[in-house]
Amino acid sequence: MLQTTRRVVLAGALALAATPALAKDPVYTSIFSNTAVSGYDPVAYFTEGKPVKGSSDFTTDYDGATWRFASAANRDAFRQDPERFAPQYGGYCAWAVSQGYTASTDPEAWKIVDNKLYLNYSKNVQEKWEQNIPGNIEKGDANWPSVLN
Repeated sequence: MLQTTRRVVLAGALALAATPALAKDPVYTSIFSNTAVSGYDPVAYFTEGKPVKGSSDFTTDYDGATWRFASAANRDAFRQDPERFAPQYGGYCAWAVSQGYTASTDPEAWKIVDNKLYLNYSKNVQEKWEQNIPGNIEKGDANWPSVLN
């Protein structure tokens, strides 16, 4: 019985190792949802200077994800110019992208730099990213979007 279990586990591990890696989506969403920015309103970061939960009453689809907004006005502003309001690197962690990989983000760990929204995995990670914002943006821009592959 133990020998059979080992064989099954080994066969499964070999199958996973032989499976080609899939490209990640261009916009970060959780495994359980297709909602960008964890349901937060990306326009509110610019207009209110803070994270604001979006509503399922005000949504739009963009770049393969559903985006939520706190108001119809914010939704309409995003529709007019999504590149202005969407977070950089598809909403993946700016620090991770600068280091050559992707990671999820916390909508509370954010910063606007040169009128662009950047999100990070956590406030602790954001502190690392903030130690060299220009350098990390330069590295992130160089790594994006190839880190999705």
